Amino acid sequence: MKQGQAGFSLIELLVVVAVILVIAAIAIPNLLRSRLAANQASAVESLHVLNTAEVTYSSTYGGYSPTLGDLGSPGAGLGPVATAAGLIDDILAGGSATATVSSKGGYTFTYLPGASDANGNIYSYSILATPNQVGTTGNNFYYTDQVGVIRENSTTVAGSSDSPLAG
Repeated sequence: MKQGQAGFSLIELLVVVAVILVIAAIAIPNLLRSRLAANQASAVESLHVLNTAEVTYSSTYGGYSPTLGDLGSPGAGLGPVATAAGLIDDILAGGSATATVSSKGGYTFTYLPGASDANGNIYSYSILATPNQVGTTGNNFYYTDQVGVIRENSTTVAGSSDSPLAG
C-alpha cells in the first residue's frame, strides 16, 4: 500500500472473504445437523404427548379418539367434550375436528384409529411420524400405538415390529 492512502488493498479484502467462506463452510453443515436432530427430538416428544393425550381421553370418554382433531381445543369459552377434549395444541391436532393428519416440526403425523365396538368405542390406535423431507427435516421414521412404546426405523416407515427407542 502506498503511503498516504487509506483503505484496504484488493488482496486483503479477498483474504478476508476467503476466511469468511471457510468458516461458513464449516458452520452451515453443523447447523443443519443440529436442526435435523432437533426435529427428530420434537417428533418423539410429540408422539409422547399424543400417547399421554390418548390415555387421558380413553379414561375420560371410554375409548380412544376417532381423530386427532378430537384431542384439540374446544374453542374459547367452551369446556372439553369428546369431539374437542382440549388435550393437545391445535397444530398437533391438525387444525380441524376431523383431522387424522397433522404436521409439526418437520414431521407429518398420521393417526390411524382401530375399529370401534358396538358402542362406538375405539380400543386401539397407531400413529406414524414421517419426516416431511428425508435427510433435511429428519432421518428417522417413528411409530407408536396404544401400548405407548415409541419405535423407530431409519430406512422406511416404522411399524410395530421395529426397535423401540432407547432411554
